[in-house]
Amino acid sequence: MTMTTALVTDSNAQMPAELRDRYGVRVVPLTVVVDGEPYREGVEITTAEFYERLGKGAEVSTSAPAPGDVMKVYEEAAGAGATEILSIHIGSNTSGTVNAVKLAVGASPVPVEVVDTGTASFAVACCVWAAGEVLAAGGDLTHAADVARRVADQVGNVFIVGALDLARRGGRLAADATAGEGLPVLALAEGQMQAVGRVHDVESAVDAMTDYLIAAADGAPQRVGVGDALTPELAGEYAARLADRPEVAELVRYEIGPSVGAHTGAGTVGACFFPAAS
Repeated sequence: MTMTTALVTDSNAQMPAELRDRYGVRVVPLTVVVDGEPYREGVEITTAEFYERLGKGAEVSTSAPAPGDVMKVYEEAAGAGATEILSIHIGSNTSGTVNAVKLAVGASPVPVEVVDTGTASFAVACCVWAAGEVLAAGGDLTHAADVARRVADQVGNVFIVGALDLARRGGRLAADATAGEGLPVLALAEGQMQAVGRVHDVESAVDAMTDYLIAAADGAPQRVGVGDALTPELAGEYAARLADRPEVAELVRYEIGPSVGAHTGAGTVGACFFPAAS
């Protein structure tokens, strides 16, 4: 029997349509709560609507999907012909999503392999991207899952946030990240936003983020995602700076949606990246 593997992730991965369509990825929406009202990310509230309400002072938070929402996606994948599923998700160190996924696995109509990435945002999409490359090349689920887990350990990130108070309130900003003068340039590691540099304006931030990525690549070609929250021009400048570098094998753009923006705010710009030869 020929096995057909479907890829599933969650909306916190911020996966753009370009990559979803390329690998046939199905997405479980996380819940975004705005002024006490729950919305399924990407389904019941748009990114623009979310940031508009956030800008007007709305109280926002996020929560994991219900197991039934995960099950619905698994059933859709099986109904479309999948005989097995590779389900890759935001880390259990950050979200309860993996718990919901594990509850759904027991009732899935086809076998499911779960990858707890231990990371968040587009870093999760990088794990899916790498697994998609394996499957597209004819690899099996086991190999794809192994590569996803390897990328989870390898993936790098660098960014500036639009609202440090949101990051602090969510408990994800390291205690010393705002010490000193200037805007902190951050990297997420082990669930905490750590300062990796300081700048005095956004132009300098682009320079600092470019230098950080190139240094982290250490000469190895990377697949890169550049994301923004309502700052496409700045993100475009950053992407253009990276696009022709020999360290960049492929670059995609993505939008920072509500489940990430609730913790970082509008004005956030950054990149996630991993070795193309993973």
